[in-house]
Amino acid sequence: MSNEMVKQETQTPERVSERPSVAPLVDLYENGDELLLVADMPGVHKDGLDIQFRDGVLSLEGRREAGREGASLVRAEYRVADFVRHFTVPDGIDVEKIDASLSDGVLKLRLPKAAALKPRKIKVKAR
Repeated sequence: MSNEMVKQETQTPERVSERPSVAPLVDLYENGDELLLVADMPGVHKDGLDIQFRDGVLSLEGRREAGREGASLVRAEYRVADFVRHFTVPDGIDVEKIDASLSDGVLKLRLPKAAALKPRKIKVKAR
């Protein structure tokens, strides 16, 4: 696998929304078993997160809400925007086993490699 395993999708579906959207910052790590995608999505809660895989495209969408419950806004510098990002995922990922977790505004997606792509040790038989 190379660092080209997951590419940002250049053509995204048209969004119709009154709210602006921004691309979350993403780091991508690879080891022998999986790719790990880490996306910063501050202010997004589990209920505001939508992750889909369709036709080789992994879509991340997170909705963050403005304000705090029980408090009135005095000054606003925090821009309310949704997070949207799309990635092309080529063959070689076991899409049935993709796992997602969200903690403190950081989304972690584990994309396990299919068994055929995992490195394996070949035993040598002595004769």
